[in-house]
Amino acid sequence: MDQNQLKKLVGEKSVEWIEDGMIVGLGTGSTVKFMVDALGKRVQEEGLNIIGVTTSNRTAEQARSLNIPLKSVDEVDHIDLTIDGADEISADFQGIKGGGAALLFEKIVATNSKQVMWIVDESKLSQQLGSFPLPVEVIPYGSQKVFERFEAKGLNPTFRKNADGSMLRTDSQNYIIDLHLKEIADPHTLADYLIKQVGVVEHGLFLDMVNTVIVGRQDGPEVLEAR
Repeated sequence: MDQNQLKKLVGEKSVEWIEDGMIVGLGTGSTVKFMVDALGKRVQEEGLNIIGVTTSNRTAEQARSLNIPLKSVDEVDHIDLTIDGADEISADFQGIKGGGAALLFEKIVATNSKQVMWIVDESKLSQQLGSFPLPVEVIPYGSQKVFERFEAKGLNPTFRKNADGSMLRTDSQNYIIDLHLKEIADPHTLADYLIKQVGVVEHGLFLDMVNTVIVGRQDGPEVLEAR
């Protein structure tokens, strides 16, 4: 199976955890797209009664097109389960997210969820975090100063840009600085440093957060219980 088939496999598997009456956080990204399609099918065919809370404009558009009822995170008193992708997951189930530039909304939804599930193909698993560049969302004003601070600390920053060379903007109209670290020996210390930098809105280290991971492997989906 190619990577897309593995993503489809775990996307379709994950909606088995969604039950009638749930409030469900809907993540962002290529794997989640398959999950939302599968959820839309269940809503249509089974009359599954759920409310979705989306983590990006892209996911919201897709969910609306499938007639999945939506509410904002501020309109619900809890979220039962959030299903999202991840860009890298370490052996101890820490994660890097934000490759799709939706890390801020993704983290807001995840931290307000009773259960968090990540769905990935097997290429996203690693022993230690760091091979995937770590996204940091920053407000545009003063972003060059934050960039210079990261550079001085040896964090190998790059501004994320669109194909035409213009600065990429998140759904909140912020910039993203990607840190090319290769390995992150102590993610908790790094997370603490990053969130304390003035101008940083959020970072892509999702620590001690995921409960269940579904991994797409050649012989089928593997379900891992993290915490």
